[in-house]
Amino acid sequence: MLSYPDFCERLAQVQSRIAAACRLAGREPASVSLLPVTKYHPVGVVEYVTRSGLSAVGENRVQEVSDKQAHFEGAVRWELIGHLQSNKANTAARLFDRIQSVDSLKLIARLNRAAEAQEKVLPILLQCNVAREQQKTGLLAEALPEAMEQVLAAKYLEVDGLMTIAPIEDGSGCAAKAFDGLRHLREAMQARFGLALPELSMGMTGDLEAAIAAGSTQIRVGTALFGPRPSA
Repeated sequence: MLSYPDFCERLAQVQSRIAAACRLAGREPASVSLLPVTKYHPVGVVEYVTRSGLSAVGENRVQEVSDKQAHFEGAVRWELIGHLQSNKANTAARLFDRIQSVDSLKLIARLNRAAEAQEKVLPILLQCNVAREQQKTGLLAEALPEAMEQVLAAKYLEVDGLMTIAPIEDGSGCAAKAFDGLRHLREAMQARFGLALPELSMGMTGDLEAAIAAGSTQIRVGTALFGPRPSA
């Protein structure tokens, strides 16, 4: 595991990249939050995050977070950014403060029941497969209105916005197109349903500049902060 001073140096570099991208886009750096992605890294890096003043981490797996929470005594918001199987909805609703990877009508229904059982309102993001990649999960554009209707009718869910994972194999131009697409979907849903969807979670280590230029409000960064994954 990297040292805390090394993490702080990496964090400063990422924050500098975010600030520079915001200047180019004519945006305030405060309009973009940073979500450190601690998946596959030891629980000690979660302590680094809180010591640095950041308040949330992103994780991919339900079981990994369950293990980490058993060994972490601090206060942090846990956000699920990885694919969630509907049969793990009950556990996920208990462990996570927000679930970004809501990608099906079935999962919406399961999470609503799980949140009701725990007497909580669970914030979520709807994950969109903007690039229509067959190997990725996420709602297609034409399925998003029905998903929005179902979420708005779900008493125990609160939709904060949209999330996407851009293609990486075809370069930054393809990523930029996906990010623009998510912004347009957000605008369409806000107009159609007459509500605010403040969060656009898009952009990672390799494409955060393109995401910020397209209007991202949250960047999910792992490698640039913690180095390569120790395992998968």
